[in-house]
Amino acid sequence: MHIPDGYLSPATCVVTYAVALPFWWLAFSRVKRLLQSRLLPMVALFSAFCFVVMMFNLPLPGGTTGHAVGMGIATIVMGPWASIVSISIALFIQALFFGDGGVTAFGANCFNMAIVGSFVAHWIYHLIAGKAPLPSTRRVVAAAIAGYVAINVAALVASIEFGIQPMFFHDASGTPLYAPYPLSIAVPAMMVGHLGFAGIAEMIITGGLFAYLQRANPELLGLADKWSTATGAFERAWYQTRKLWYGLAVLMLLSPLGLIAAGTAWGEWGAEDFANPEARQAIAVASHNMLPPAAAPQGLVRLSSVWQAPIPDYAPAFMHSANFGYILSALFGSGLILLVCLLVSAVLNRKPLA
Repeated sequence: MHIPDGYLSPATCVVTYAVALPFWWLAFSRVKRLLQSRLLPMVALFSAFCFVVMMFNLPLPGGTTGHAVGMGIATIVMGPWASIVSISIALFIQALFFGDGGVTAFGANCFNMAIVGSFVAHWIYHLIAGKAPLPSTRRVVAAAIAGYVAINVAALVASIEFGIQPMFFHDASGTPLYAPYPLSIAVPAMMVGHLGFAGIAEMIITGGLFAYLQRANPELLGLADKWSTATGAFERAWYQTRKLWYGLAVLMLLSPLGLIAAGTAWGEWGAEDFANPEARQAIAVASHNMLPPAAAPQGLVRLSSVWQAPIPDYAPAFMHSANFGYILSALFGSGLILLVCLLVSAVLNRKPLA
């Protein structure tokens, strides 16, 4: 679901950035006064959690891969505004350092996963949960369904962004300049895998973690409803979330499991894949047996090199072991997220000079 550079036209990228900007501004404004209190550890924790979860690739029909995002549980625990901040930070680190998602498409990826995903999860959860008591099974079911629906709506929006490219952006002969497949291919190709696999993974993660927090730390589940008055010692907040950080550390060590799934996520092929016979066949199989253009779209080629990530595909160049490199990338990425959260907190809470 991470749209790379070159698959969306510059006009589409500008529009998605413009749409995302007011949500970012509102999100940072709403959580600003809490980023030096008990919410900062939660923002950092769920941002790192989403980052690591997205490294666990799942095999999907057609030989492609997908992943959960963590948007459901992040939204339910912290509320949609803090979830937008957390997921946007994770996507920023992924795009800038690991080339997972494009820099030009960062606005679109944040709109799809951080903004749309968070609000859909929020609305679905509260619609189903109603006024059920916090320890109730109904809340677990509501959380699981919210996660499932949220990631699928996010995937649908991404597939529409892919699918409208050849409709609006093509050369004089009708050859697509960016994403090559129309809505009739993009939507089912994206949605089959998410409805049947990635969505189920998001559902299990959201419902499972919610059930765990019901028993182990119910106070955190009430944070979203009282975030505007959340206070508490900064050190105590880190202590309260220590078990969740331990769990995240275990996930980092298990992250090489994400390498088991072979193939590339739909719509994330490199420009060079369009000239590779084996890759072309894989693209066609994943796209309802419709062959891609004979050559990579011109706009895709031009924009795909706009940013070269220092650690592409979570594979540090100096590492000879892919598994250990993946673990190192998970640790490095999570460390960067923590640093960004601390820097954002410092900037947003900076006192004006007298």
